[in-house]
Amino acid sequence: MADQMHFNKASYLMSAPTLALCPPETGVEVCFAGRSNAGKSSAINTLTNNGKLARTSKTPGRTQMINFFTLGNPDQRLVDLPGYGYAKVPLAMKIEWEKHLSQYLQERKSLAGMVLMMDVRHPLQEFDTTMINWAVSAEMPVHILLTKADKLKKGPAQTMLLNVRKHLKEAKADDLVSVQLFSSLKRTGLPELNIVLNRWFLGDAAKAE
Repeated sequence: MADQMHFNKASYLMSAPTLALCPPETGVEVCFAGRSNAGKSSAINTLTNNGKLARTSKTPGRTQMINFFTLGNPDQRLVDLPGYGYAKVPLAMKIEWEKHLSQYLQERKSLAGMVLMMDVRHPLQEFDTTMINWAVSAEMPVHILLTKADKLKKGPAQTMLLNVRKHLKEAKADDLVSVQLFSSLKRTGLPELNIVLNRWFLGDAAKAE
């Protein structure tokens, strides 16, 4: 039996406004990204079984820093990236966020993969495809969570899932990019997400299980 990650051991480490101020590039980390209303913080809280770990807000765009959480081991980290899309901030600040996000995704040596949140009702918005393109260009795996799946009936939700998979295949991105349905409210899709994250964090040990 391979080791398993214990995401409920997650605790806040630090926040950084730029790549230069991030923790040392040791060990393995996985980042969570998504538009400001995609349910990113809720997904992190569900994964870690800690409703207060990542801030959730009724005002999208409150996360303006790169937030790091350790997993009981300083060399294993979850990273909450700045939300993007609906934040009521000056355009110059949005451009600055985008620059740091691009730099982080393409240059961070300890980054093993990105979990990208998309509202299942509105997937593959412009920012989503930009994030995927950045990651694919860096040859980094991406796992898409189609969040708020509880907002749709099973049939329409499955249709959206198949449509996104078709788009990824047509874009020749399906080798690096996987996708699933997810609901923080119902905790559906959590086992599937755990399998992906264990593989990224533990590598061959997770595949051997």
